[in-house]
Amino acid sequence: MSKILWKSLLLSPAVLGATIVVSSTAHAVEQPQSAELNQQDAAPATDYVVATVENNLEQNNTTVNAIQPQVEAEPVVQAPTVLRQASVAMPMTVAQATAPATAPAAPSPSIESFESLDELNRYSNEGRGNANSVAQVTSVSQLSDVQPTDWAFQALQSLVERYGVIAGYPDGTYRGNRAMTRYEFAAGLNAALDRVNELIAAGTADMVRREDLATLQRLQEEFAAELATLRGRVDALEAQTAELEANQFSTTTKLVGEVVAAISDTFGDDVDDNTVFQNRVRLDFQSSFGGSDILHTRLSAGNAQLFSFSAFNGAAPNATFEGQQTFNVSPNFENSVAVDWLAYDFPLFGQARGYLAATGGVHADYAATANPYFEDYDGGRGALSTFAQQNPIYRIGGGAGGGLTLAFGGSGVLRPSSLTVGYLADNASDPGLSAGIGNGDYAALAQLNFNLGDRVALAATYVHGYHTTGNGIFDIGGSFGNQSAGPVVGTTQANLVDVSGDGFVDGVPGLAVGPTVTNSYGVSAAFRLSDRISISGFGTYTNATLLGRGGADIWTFGGGVAFPDLGKEGNLLGIFAGVEPTLRGVDAPGVVGFNRDYGLHVEGFYRYQLTDNVSITPGVIWLSSPGQNNDNSDVIIGTLRTTFNF
Repeated sequence: MSKILWKSLLLSPAVLGATIVVSSTAHAVEQPQSAELNQQDAAPATDYVVATVENNLEQNNTTVNAIQPQVEAEPVVQAPTVLRQASVAMPMTVAQATAPATAPAAPSPSIESFESLDELNRYSNEGRGNANSVAQVTSVSQLSDVQPTDWAFQALQSLVERYGVIAGYPDGTYRGNRAMTRYEFAAGLNAALDRVNELIAAGTADMVRREDLATLQRLQEEFAAELATLRGRVDALEAQTAELEANQFSTTTKLVGEVVAAISDTFGDDVDDNTVFQNRVRLDFQSSFGGSDILHTRLSAGNAQLFSFSAFNGAAPNATFEGQQTFNVSPNFENSVAVDWLAYDFPLFGQARGYLAATGGVHADYAATANPYFEDYDGGRGALSTFAQQNPIYRIGGGAGGGLTLAFGGSGVLRPSSLTVGYLADNASDPGLSAGIGNGDYAALAQLNFNLGDRVALAATYVHGYHTTGNGIFDIGGSFGNQSAGPVVGTTQANLVDVSGDGFVDGVPGLAVGPTVTNSYGVSAAFRLSDRISISGFGTYTNATLLGRGGADIWTFGGGVAFPDLGKEGNLLGIFAGVEPTLRGVDAPGVVGFNRDYGLHVEGFYRYQLTDNVSITPGVIWLSSPGQNNDNSDVIIGTLRTTFNF
């Protein structure tokens, strides 16, 4: 019965339509759009490569600047960054860069609301994300969208050049290439009046010309209605700003959240799993102490257990890691809250940036993954699976440690690029003899990122790892507790270097009976064909040395095509295919043979953006030859995922 219900859910447009209507109704009052919703999908064409490769330099600065408390004419509602985020528009690799969003304050009850005030709001809000770019304009002739045919132009020009009371943008416009509205003019006139009052109050009234006072009086009479509306609105905004400042959560911290709820099931001749409804919640407290740094303190909880595929992999619980979805990466499966990420990203000398993680650190935090649209740092807005999200080489090791990124390039063919190095230890907090920073599991990374023009992104990555007995290779450090203590991508044989396929480390002829040293070499690339089509792919070879036993070879590769804004802005269609990490060869005595077939992973999903903060993603994952054995029947995983970002 559950299979029938699940198929009906996936195939019935009526059910999906009803879901959309209900969700739309529940979210009729939309919140400001978060950067997470735009970080990759709506990135300008010229920013494509930066969003995919240039990780935590320029874009992370934008993210951090958005955190700074701002005192503006209008209260600012900060937009969330990437949930891993995020590090933008990817965290630390923030492609996933944050730009502030504003929520218009309600007008004072005694003031009539004018539609044209929206134009004034847009004008006053522009440039907030890059306040340092605003420069003083000393001549009205520089403001190209002020019409010189207006009688007030000469008066405005005289006031600007004599008192310097209006600021424009460096390009000499108010943005938008349109004539100045009466309310914009009133804003400038109000500034002029304030400036003259300052001079008079300072006892320098002789600096104010009599003809200027006459001009101001005439302008004040002409724009009396606009000035009254503007001043009333400013008074209301100032009152609201004062209230926000008095009751704000913190002057240095903002809260970014994500909730994922998904219905999933497996289909195949030999699978017995039931339909499940699972969830994961992430609450990230993002703090900045100097404006260009960011401290992530993330709380997470979930109940997403893995499908076992026990018919293919023996009796070991949760022995199969193929087809694992991103919301399976959670602290546990009991909805217990845990601090699953505590990390600090900060500027160093020049354009260099540092990264320190106390727990939950992964290489993708500080190294660009070059997989736009699919990558969402295991969030709920990118690909369904951990395999399609990023090259599995970034899954080798994790935990506590640090990274360093040095920038170079920036003009011509070679756009902003970087050299990145890092080190993460799985059990850094454990004082045991086989743990700690250097004696337990660890992984050291070195990577070169290149941006070629504005369409091509490349990354060449090397990771050296050490894995104690029984610990998976592609396990992001196993630092997230019970659920994710095991691997997050790849076959059981590849992760435990196990030729028996039973998932046990003490079986025969399983080889995972001692420590393993790995050297992995990976490449990742992304190419933007157009604003609506992106192609990306990766490949990694891992040489595993079984200490005292011999060696083994592990391969993985994949590629996909993404169609952002398909059907509607914010939507995303993604198709990805490849081979998850697979054990291919073993050079060790006593090995009598094992299954080394390639199993395909094919994935398709379509994210439909209901509102700025809510998306629904139906998708399917097809696994051929699971357990790297052609004799095993194919498995299909169906998912209907709903994601809430705030």
